[in-house]
Amino acid sequence: MLDRTKAKENWQGKRVLVLGMARSGIAVAQLLCRFGAVPLLNDRKTEQELGETLAPLRELPCEWHLGEDAEALLPQCDVLLISPGVPIDSPIVLKAREMNIPVTGELEVASQLCEGTLVALTGTNGKTTTVSLLGEIYRAMGKIAYVAGNIGYPLSAAAMLSKPENMLVAEVSSFQLETTDTFHPRVAAVLNITEDHLNRHYTMENYAAVKRRIFARQNETDTAVLNYDDPACRAMAEGLRARVAWFSRTQEVPQGAFVREDKITIRWDGAEKAVCRTDEVYIPGPHNLENALAAAMMACASGVPTAVIRHALRTFKGVEHRIELVRELDGVKWYNDSKGTNVDSTIKAVQTMRAPTVLVLGGSDKHVSFDALAREIIASGQIKCVVLCGATAPQIESALLAAGYTAIEHAEKYPEMVALCRRLAVPGGNVLLSPACASFDQFSDYEQRGRIFKQLVNELQ
Repeated sequence: MLDRTKAKENWQGKRVLVLGMARSGIAVAQLLCRFGAVPLLNDRKTEQELGETLAPLRELPCEWHLGEDAEALLPQCDVLLISPGVPIDSPIVLKAREMNIPVTGELEVASQLCEGTLVALTGTNGKTTTVSLLGEIYRAMGKIAYVAGNIGYPLSAAAMLSKPENMLVAEVSSFQLETTDTFHPRVAAVLNITEDHLNRHYTMENYAAVKRRIFARQNETDTAVLNYDDPACRAMAEGLRARVAWFSRTQEVPQGAFVREDKITIRWDGAEKAVCRTDEVYIPGPHNLENALAAAMMACASGVPTAVIRHALRTFKGVEHRIELVRELDGVKWYNDSKGTNVDSTIKAVQTMRAPTVLVLGGSDKHVSFDALAREIIASGQIKCVVLCGATAPQIESALLAAGYTAIEHAEKYPEMVALCRRLAVPGGNVLLSPACASFDQFSDYEQRGRIFKQLVNELQ
């Protein structure tokens, strides 16, 4: 078990090269200063280019090396802390290891220095909805709960505020898990594993192995929650030291959360508890039922009463950028699913559509196949037209044509795309932005992509 007092002492006087001045880099630099470390701030951008984002660091005892060569700074540091965007096999990481300089990440450092009970989950899809719902469950129980991590609010920022009696709910990406060592959530979950980030992890085996690291430091007093319906998740149970609990939308499980006669039921500690009917879960769709089952099981393993879980499932309204209703105009509903950054996520969004839909696809390339998405678009019977906008448009078009789907239009930029969708949509129908791709061809992240889409839709007269 991690000795937090010793961990805090270990950072005193350490010179830490913080690589990347995005949100997590800025937050971890603040946290390190609080515990007596000396952050060496580095980014490809200069101080002038980064501008006011650096304001929280200006009065702190940091060394500024912005716009400088990072490798040249390695001899001056005791630890290299990389942002999630830096691959574990990048030249600077390999060089640091040659020099016997430890390599870590923001999530790892924050988990060592935070106070409170840490729970965490990962998976290809559903992470943000599930951690947000879980945070609401803890708050409904009267706890102060910080929902942090890959959701856009760094765990380091939460660590500067949290107290021992608080809950920290961490959304964790595979990129963050690559640099974990002592990371130890009391309850941890893997929601699902589908093809994603193969440009970074190369194979599905590597990708699944990185996801499984969320359980690496758990012991017999902890709980590991896994998706019984997902073969890759089910395989992860073998060899875990933690107590294993399952969730399943399709069948009863020996221990965990499942659906019986249209009711969410939890079997735990030798007892069964009916939580609520499936049609009482406020957020729609089969994928959100899975998210609700996972959150309910994690909450139950944390000691949350069934009545509290029931209330949260009935009232939680979902998260921004995930099948978010933007507005209804001229009888057409516009949905922002910018967080649909991979094929499986977009398939789930398509499955929730119950009216003729114009679907917007395309973004930056993750080197994945779009064949399964093309088949689902045809099978759904609801996708009236696909509008392609982004770097992956040629690959997606090829997959659609190969499957026999030809109702395809193209747009260069988002203003043109929104105008085109308005012309194509029919009263009583939908427009769904669910790109199935990352956003980096045109935007800084999926949030910016979603905000710009919403702005353009809300400006329509």
